[in-house]
This record gives sequence, C-alpha cells and structure tokens, in this order.
Amino acid sequence: MFKIGEFAKLNKISIKTLRYYDELELLKPMKVDFQTGYRYYSAKQLPRLNRILALKDLGFSLNQIADIIDSQASRDIILSMLDEKKKEINNIIKSEQRRLVRIDSLINRIKEEDSFMLKYDVVLKQLEARKLAAIRDIIPDYSKQGYLWEELMRHLGMHKVKLVGPCMAIYYDQGYKESDVDIEVASCIANDVPETDRIKIKQIPAVENAACTVHKGCYEDICMAYNVLINWIEENGYKIVGQNRELYLEGEWSTQNPDEYITEIQIPVEKI
Repeated sequence: MFKIGEFAKLNKISIKTLRYYDELELLKPMKVDFQTGYRYYSAKQLPRLNRILALKDLGFSLNQIADIIDSQASRDIILSMLDEKKKEINNIIKSEQRRLVRIDSLINRIKEEDSFMLKYDVVLKQLEARKLAAIRDIIPDYSKQGYLWEELMRHLGMHKVKLVGPCMAIYYDQGYKESDVDIEVASCIANDVPETDRIKIKQIPAVENAACTVHKGCYEDICMAYNVLINWIEENGYKIVGQNRELYLEGEWSTQNPDEYITEIQIPVEKI
C-alpha cells in the first residue's frame, strides 16, 4: 500500500483533494492507522480514482460523479453522458476543440482500458551516477517548466557544452501539487561549465534499483504510465525510496507530433 502523499504524487492530485474525497465517501482509504491517523491507499483503487478525475475534468459535479461511479450500469451511463457533452462542445467556439479531443480520448480509454495498459513494460534496472547541469525552482504548475529549459539550454549552448544523455526532470514534492511545484530540470554533461546563481553543476548518485517504463505520446496521457508503475511496485513487494524522474528521449525539439514524444519514467525502489 501507499501512504497518502505517495499516492497523491504519483496520481498528480493533491493530498487535500484525497482527504476531501474521503470526507465525501467518494474515495475512502483502503486502510487507516487509528493510532497515527495515517491513510493508506492501494493500486487497486486506481480505476475508481481515474474515473473520478476524468469525469471531474469534463465538468461533472462531485454529486453527479458519485451517482455515476456507484451505478451498476456505470459504463453505459458514462458513455452516454460523454456523448451528450460531445454534442455540446461541437456547438461552441474553437477554443473548446481541445476538450472535445480529450472526451474522444476518454471514450476510447473506457472501451479499451485493459489493452491500453498492456502497452507498458516495467523493468527493474540500475541507474548510474551522472554529472548534471541543473536548475531547481518552484513553478506555478507542471506545465510551466518551459522557461527553465530555455534558460538552461541557452547557458549550455553559450559555453558549447557537450551533452551525453537525455535531459530529465526530477520532482521533489512529497505529494502532487496543484501549484508551486518543486522541480529540477537537468542535462547530463561531459565537461565542466561555469555555474550561475541558478544553474548548478551536481553529481546525482547511482540508484541500485529503479522501476522504469517508457511512455510514447503526449504528456497529458503520462498518468497511465505512472498507474502501471504503481501497480507493478505494489504487486512485486517494493516501496518507493526516492524522487521520480522523467527522461525525455524524444520531444518537441525533435518532432512536431506529440504522439511521437518518448518519455522514460524512473522511480527508485527497494524491496519491502
């Protein structure tokens, strides 16, 4: 099982939201330690949580979600309501087209949920120590890291630094943050480069074991890869012992098609 902070971080929701869902009896912890008050969640609760988040993102109220998600005919009801929402979106301005695409994506996920999860293979591997040029900062939310990459790459380019591996992001928050995200963006380097007040040279230590999987596609769908990793970690008797990393193997610098983005997720683990 996962502590509430770990479960929140890996599913990219806040601890406050999970506690609120508990109060509403929408998603209760699998276990509560009555001596400490600690809440524990299981990977088996992921399908319910994903359904709640998907419906909430589409504009349904929590009361509506509770009615839908606890219905025996939930699949048919959800698909019917999504179709109604799709018709509604078709009548609004172009700025809402992105929402329509996301609804189509959700419909396909519901129909093909099991086969979608099968595209991820999890491997346990060692991570070697690396020399990095990095910027660590607090950003408004997970999508607002672009200016950090621009600052880092501009500095490395100015000093003609040789890159020896994919760039990566390291996340330091204990749980998922809706705002004020503690992130470090970094590039592996072969030679020294002058530091600045913000750009530092550091050595990250080797990791004996990390659960890893590769996500191909846009960043908005990367939560599915995290779900697979959570299941694998729990089912194989491991626990998380470090910050998760995202290695960007292919991205907007190499392709204009988000479906061709390739990201490796690495989570340090050890046997329980």
